[in-house]
Amino acid sequence: MKTVEVLPSGQKVVSREEWLAARVELLKKEKELTRLRDEQARQRRELPCVKVEKEYQFDGPHGPVTLAELFGGRSQLVVYHFMFGPDWAEGCPSCSFIADHLDGMLPHLAARDVTLAAVSLAPLAKIEGFKQRMGWRFPWVSSFENDFNFDYRVSFAPDDLAGGKVEYNYARQEFPSAEAPGVSVFAKTTGGVFHTYSTFARGGEGLLGTYTVLDMVPKGRDEAALKFSMAWVRYHDRYDTNVFLDPTKPYWPSVAADEVPAAACGCGSGEAKA
Repeated sequence: MKTVEVLPSGQKVVSREEWLAARVELLKKEKELTRLRDEQARQRRELPCVKVEKEYQFDGPHGPVTLAELFGGRSQLVVYHFMFGPDWAEGCPSCSFIADHLDGMLPHLAARDVTLAAVSLAPLAKIEGFKQRMGWRFPWVSSFENDFNFDYRVSFAPDDLAGGKVEYNYARQEFPSAEAPGVSVFAKTTGGVFHTYSTFARGGEGLLGTYTVLDMVPKGRDEAALKFSMAWVRYHDRYDTNVFLDPTKPYWPSVAADEVPAAACGCGSGEAKA
């Protein structure tokens, strides 16, 4: 009886002909998914929009800046809702994982009339210190003095959390943190600023090029045995220390940093509902 060789990742070793046949079969499904994604993007672009009536003013490194000014002279704005609470010592590790992918996009997005910026509830001084440490260049402002985070359902007041469930990702659900991740899109015309789209939870995964690459390799994301999907993620300057987050200020109340439960940071983690 012939023994079938299998890689540690579980893949069978076959002839080139057998591999090619299996690969061509999978290609059919990949093309189907590509066409479906294109159609979904078309429908997203055709969503109706809502005029932003509030005059949001953020705290930026060069002084106060309005939502309209965040566009930076362009007509389209993408806001990444970066989880960074006012009393946190550091930004969310999972949001930081996403942020590591943003700087390279900036000139290419600008060439297509798009500005990308991050907004967090933390005071500007904390944002600036953390941004400098991480070496990021994307615009990042504080919404500490306005209702932006609460209006776009990425920050929750104590009264919201006390009720056991909050409005997040277009549903009323339990959520383990006062901060949540998301992406919101705005357009600007002579008629004002308009909110065109927001996505939350795993909806922001499209920003993660690292996951795109991991999905190609034999072991994939290799997260099934972890406490939550992003438990392996570290700040990019801490992989050698294996420190997940600030041990004196875990993002899940009364839980030690080495015991962070599912969805502690909320970014595509154990709660990972589409």
